[in-house]
Amino acid sequence: MIEFTAASGPRLMLDETSVLDIGGCIVEGVDIAPKRAIPDDGDPRIDRSLEGFLFTCGPDHIRHRQPIPGRDDGKVYPLHGSASGHAAKVLWTKFENGNAECRADIDIVTVEGLPQRIERLWRIDGATGEVRLEDRVVNTSDRTVPTFLMYHMNTGGKWLDDGTRLEGRMLENGGFPWAFGEEPGGIFCVAAPATEEGFAEIRLGPIAAIGGRTLRVRFRTNTLPYLQVWRNQKAPAHIIGIEPVSHRWISRDELEAAGEFNMLAPGEGRRYALTFAFL
Repeated sequence: MIEFTAASGPRLMLDETSVLDIGGCIVEGVDIAPKRAIPDDGDPRIDRSLEGFLFTCGPDHIRHRQPIPGRDDGKVYPLHGSASGHAAKVLWTKFENGNAECRADIDIVTVEGLPQRIERLWRIDGATGEVRLEDRVVNTSDRTVPTFLMYHMNTGGKWLDDGTRLEGRMLENGGFPWAFGEEPGGIFCVAAPATEEGFAEIRLGPIAAIGGRTLRVRFRTNTLPYLQVWRNQKAPAHIIGIEPVSHRWISRDELEAAGEFNMLAPGEGRRYALTFAFL
C-alpha cells in the first residue's frame, strides 16, 4: 500500500497491486473501510477489494454474471468485471504546497482476453481536504468494445449511528436514514442528475464516530449518470456502499438491446471523475 495524504483531508492507503484503489481511509484516526465485515463474493480478487474504501468495477462488465457470447466452455463475465487484481504502474507521486497527486496506468486484460487501460490520477487538495479521482479508460485492443464502470465506495456500518442519513437530490424525498429498506439490507439504482458543474452529489452523515463529519461524494454525470446504493447487514457483513455507475441496473443483454452499451473504438478513451470529502 502507498500512503497518500495532504495537508488536510483523509489519509488514504492506495493499493498498487489492484488498480490503485483505496484500501484504508483514515478520518479523525478512524479507518472507516469495512475490512472483513463483507459478504463472501466467491472471487478472491473482489473479497480483497470489498475490504477497502473504494474499488473499481469494470471496464468490461458490471453487476451480472452472464455467459460470454460465442463461447462453449461455460465462461461467464465476472460479477464485477476484470479490473480488480491488476497491478498499477505508478508514474509519479507529488507532494507540493500541501497538495498531493498520484498518477498511474493500469493495463488490464479483460475476461475476453482483450487489453484495456485505465489512466488514473488521484489528487488531494491540501486547503479543502477534498479528494479527486480522474480516470480515462482507453480501449487498447483492435476491436470495438462496450465499456462499463462502477465505483464502489464502502463504509463499515459499525461506524454509523441512528442519526446518520443519506441525502441527495436524486433520492426520494431528498433523503432518508442510512439503514433504508427491509432488514438485513437493501439496494436501489436511480438516475443522478447534475446539481452543478456537471456533478451529482450525495451525502452520508453526520457520522459521530469521526467527529460528526459527513461524507460528501460528487461524480461527473456525463459518463456516470446513475447512482446505486447498497447496504448489507447480514452477518458477517456490515457495510454500506455508495456507487456511481455508468449504466442502469438491468442485464447486459437488456442494455445491448436498448442501445446503451457505450461502445469504444480501438484507441478511443472515455473520462470519468468523482470527488469526496469529509465535511
